[in-house]
Amino acid sequence: MPLRRRIAPFAIAMSLLSYIVLPVPDATAQSSGSLPNAKWITVVLASEPDTLDGCQALRSSAGPVIMQNVVETLTDVDPKTGVIKPRLATAWQAIDHKTWRFTLRRGLTFHDGAPFNAASTIKALQRTLTKEFTSNQPLPIRPLQMSTLTVTSPNTVMDKMSLEPVGTGPYVFAGWSAGSEIKLKRNEKYWGNKPPVEGVRYVWRAESAVRAAMVKIGEADISPNIAVQDAKEPAMDYSFLNSETTFMRIDTSRKPLDDVRVRRALNYAFDRHTVRGSILSKDIVHATQAVVPTMAGHNHDLDKRVMPYDPAKARQLLAEAKAAGTPVDNEITILGVPALYPNAAETAEAMQAMYKAAGFNIKLRNIDRSESRNLTVKPFAEDRGPVLFQSSHDNDKGDPVFSAFTRFACDGVQSMSCMPELDKLIADATVMAGEKRIKAWEDVFRIVYDDLVPWVFMYHMVGYSRVGARVNFAPTSSTNTQVEIATVMFK
Repeated sequence: MPLRRRIAPFAIAMSLLSYIVLPVPDATAQSSGSLPNAKWITVVLASEPDTLDGCQALRSSAGPVIMQNVVETLTDVDPKTGVIKPRLATAWQAIDHKTWRFTLRRGLTFHDGAPFNAASTIKALQRTLTKEFTSNQPLPIRPLQMSTLTVTSPNTVMDKMSLEPVGTGPYVFAGWSAGSEIKLKRNEKYWGNKPPVEGVRYVWRAESAVRAAMVKIGEADISPNIAVQDAKEPAMDYSFLNSETTFMRIDTSRKPLDDVRVRRALNYAFDRHTVRGSILSKDIVHATQAVVPTMAGHNHDLDKRVMPYDPAKARQLLAEAKAAGTPVDNEITILGVPALYPNAAETAEAMQAMYKAAGFNIKLRNIDRSESRNLTVKPFAEDRGPVLFQSSHDNDKGDPVFSAFTRFACDGVQSMSCMPELDKLIADATVMAGEKRIKAWEDVFRIVYDDLVPWVFMYHMVGYSRVGARVNFAPTSSTNTQVEIATVMFK
């Protein structure tokens, strides 16, 4: 079983290149429950996507279906080396410290026949960012950032989500039967190499054992993620260090969670050492920050200070908070997401028991991924109570900038905390380069861990994929958010 390892608004100047308009591919969905021929494959996921909108392609629910399959980015990142590669852009050049020029591929069209050019690319970026992309700050990692922004057809509606993604990728969206399946078919006019797989059918099963069994008996060809206890077939199962970090996100605006002593108590009351190797794989790594140890900017000194399991310390902190007037007896709800990662449900149940034992008034309520998105992205409901959100964060793009602002800044779309002095450090780090940038991110993560304490820090995760007998597919650190069907080969 091989272990595979891998190490704000902006300005763009794009060259306007010529194009040709291609015929619109036939996107009629095939009949549900069957594959047209042996050159189609079936991929079984843990849950049904909550969206297929192109600008949401980095989400772990939508990404395995559409990222680099239907919609593509200007640049790409090699998951083995971290090197930035051309995709829809063939080259890029820094004009000055605020401006980059991206040279686009010639002669491409979107699946609906619209031309791919500078104008359509800018429109797609405007749709994703919802504001003008100008900046008075240096932009040292803009080519890397362009690997996260997908380019959708200019005909895509601008003011609401679309359930029918249209891109330039090697596969065309061919239909979504809600609750049943999603189908993609090969784009016969694709600009790149012609993929061997003619089409793919996505289905979903919540139980890891069911997903593993489907691949074993040939009902599916790939399950990107299965639980460690189901990875028992050396000929089919592949383990890999992914870029996913798991945590409980703490809503620091609600009492008693607004008291940092309570947040520290939650970390002390979590027996992370017992969960590792029992409920979850023994290969996972204790997390002290939002990015994995192989990423530049990861603070390795924090890894020497993993929070110990100390329920007595947790009870002491709760007592101190109560004496200071914090209502520590308020009921706290863990919002668990069973499909978030293998054995997520069991992990949430274990944490609830640990917190009860440490004196917290806590309950567990399980939600699905679609409800999770509504609850964890701003604007948050004003009438919400104190909650812990079972969460995961996947950053395989090579820089902490994709984690820090969104998760920890006052205006971050998924941030449930606010520390103005941290905002300044994040803004400063964003525009730095080289060793100064690395040191700045290390400082950001130190302050998050020691002073802000917005999470119950859990693990950097290991993934397990099961691959069927008739195909070759090598999972990488990107497999949580993208499964490139063009790389799948038939044996």
